[in-house]
Amino acid sequence: MTSTIRYDIDEDAIATLTIDVPDQSMNVLGEQFLRDLDTIIDRLASNAAVKGAVIASGKSSGFMAGMDLKAMDSMLLTGEGGMAGLYARAFSFNRILRKLETCGKPVACAIEGTCLGGGFELALACHHRVAGDNPKTQIGLPECLLGLFPGGGGSQRMPRITGVQTALTYILQGKIFPPAEGAALKLIDEVVPTGTALDAAKAWVRANPGASVQPWDIKGFKVPGGAGAMNPAFVQTFIGAIPMTVKQTQHNINGPIALLSAVYEGLQLPMDRAIQIESKYFTRVLADPQARNMVRTLFVNKQAAERGVRRPKDSAPAPTKRLAMLGAGMMGAGIATVSAMAGIEVMLLDRDMASAEKGKAHAEKELQKRVSRGKMSPEKMSETLARITPVVDVADLKGCDFVIEAVFEDVAIKAEMTKKVEAVLGPDVIFGSNTSTLPITSLAEAWGKPENFIGIHFFSPVEKMPLVEIILGKRTGTQSIVKALDFVAQIRKTPIVVNDSRGFYTSRCFSTYVAEGTQMLGEGVSPALIENVGKQLGMPVGPLAVSDEVSIELGYKIMKATKEALGSAYATSLADDVVEKMVVDLSRLGRKNGKGYYEYPADGSAKFLWPGLADTFPQAAQQASAPEVHERLLYLQLIECARCYEEGVLSAPEDGDIGAIFGWGFAPYTGGPFTHMDTVGIANVVKTLDRLAHDHGERFEPTQQLRNMATKGETFYARI
Repeated sequence: MTSTIRYDIDEDAIATLTIDVPDQSMNVLGEQFLRDLDTIIDRLASNAAVKGAVIASGKSSGFMAGMDLKAMDSMLLTGEGGMAGLYARAFSFNRILRKLETCGKPVACAIEGTCLGGGFELALACHHRVAGDNPKTQIGLPECLLGLFPGGGGSQRMPRITGVQTALTYILQGKIFPPAEGAALKLIDEVVPTGTALDAAKAWVRANPGASVQPWDIKGFKVPGGAGAMNPAFVQTFIGAIPMTVKQTQHNINGPIALLSAVYEGLQLPMDRAIQIESKYFTRVLADPQARNMVRTLFVNKQAAERGVRRPKDSAPAPTKRLAMLGAGMMGAGIATVSAMAGIEVMLLDRDMASAEKGKAHAEKELQKRVSRGKMSPEKMSETLARITPVVDVADLKGCDFVIEAVFEDVAIKAEMTKKVEAVLGPDVIFGSNTSTLPITSLAEAWGKPENFIGIHFFSPVEKMPLVEIILGKRTGTQSIVKALDFVAQIRKTPIVVNDSRGFYTSRCFSTYVAEGTQMLGEGVSPALIENVGKQLGMPVGPLAVSDEVSIELGYKIMKATKEALGSAYATSLADDVVEKMVVDLSRLGRKNGKGYYEYPADGSAKFLWPGLADTFPQAAQQASAPEVHERLLYLQLIECARCYEEGVLSAPEDGDIGAIFGWGFAPYTGGPFTHMDTVGIANVVKTLDRLAHDHGERFEPTQQLRNMATKGETFYARI
């Protein structure tokens, strides 16, 4: 008797293995499932009366989502048995799948819905794969996006089916594809109407009783496109793939490099030996804390946030039906677009109809991109656009049940708009401000019921950025939190919840990366060194490039506003002087006016660092080393994150890690700033900060909480 797989034999002597993992909305690979699969394969192989088998899902949510990553800690990452024990546990899935494809019976797979990671590796071990033609079906091996790589034979079977170059492209990028694309890649053998995959799979088994041997187990098999150290195309693929992967990962992420080694070595060997090679490299990746850290933040914690872990318990659902979007600029138009895509009616308000229509035109342009990529039908696009109504009269907002404001970052302008809206909708409607820096508590004073006022900070471009930062003012009430979180769930974004502070969490901490890069420029550190080390750190771009993209002028305005707000409490810095010189003296505002720290050629060619930086900020004769620059850029972010935690801006390290990675691109391989500090050791973090504070100033001074944690041997997470 098995608890995760039903085993039935029909009148044609075909066994159906129906996967239905209990207490899970989606089938996942766990210890019990592997034991059950192992048992059932033995039953299948030993029963001479059974002609073949079909593997299908008993869940409407899809076929299988892959490894139960929440259970991976106990399943694979314990130290029991050392590296040998870890290898044995890692190899168990490979062993079972190899037994499946060599059981002597034809096995087909019926895919309906999601089939990812280990679920797709199970499918690849079958002799025939049938997929229902559902546009929502997702197929692929996304493990590299989580710091891992396919460890259930995926790195060996996929290249043997579709060729090395194609397989590496898809696996390294974690590309997800629909059934039709899978068929073009020969990874899916049949695409049939939705709901008929099981019948089609059974029909194939009936028609092919002798098809029980995989192509790679037939004498004379050759990998499509060739393989082996003497094959020029094979060698050339790796000559290109290795430096490209190194450039993309900056040697920071273990999984992709391990994948390349496993594929290169494994494809020159028989399958039985190849999967051992794969498991060897997979074990090395698992043994490093990096995999655990990335899985926890990028999957476990992220999913928990999306499921509403911060949502007040026992609160009634509060979906948004009609949104009042104030401001039709890039941010407001982006919010309107994702809201309309979620089925929400949007009243898009701006100062004049031309501006409001321009916001809707932005939505049309974004949706057209989806249509051109086959992600949306023209009919669906029309339906979505029809939900966005450009307006100029506040009275047209009547009937809206949620308000989001994205007007100019000025307290007075925001207050004026807030009062106008309240006059139409009343104070009982929840009002959300998309400010990136201004304290929510003060903005809420313009709303009749501050408890119905909340911060809802999006990131640009809204259509692509997954994070939304929910900010609670001092008087923000439960209903506001519920409304904001339910809205974020509707538009399928990832929320974090933080408390009020100037710059909140993400803007406040991210600014330190930019500020320290600017500080070093003023000190005479080579701008090229600053930029390259920033990317080597794992950030998307260097701090000077970020400043250009956001606008140096905006940074200058925020600096001035902060100075005015804090008065004598404001700590001036050399970075401020650099920014002021760039904006006031040189009118180099960033990409917005085609000149900042970089030059932006009018012909559209690649940007380059402005040569005038050398004269404006003379370089020091003695340059800092790359590790020194790396340390300063990283640790100023870490200490600001720690300050946010100590001050109560953050109430959970999970929010801090998710917000850092998905909000400002903090090095994903670390698992986030709090996970990184735990991994390094709080005592070591404090030691480094003390040294940096001595050498570069009190901005690096450790918090008292960090010192206390170091003394007590504590971590941000109870267990690392």
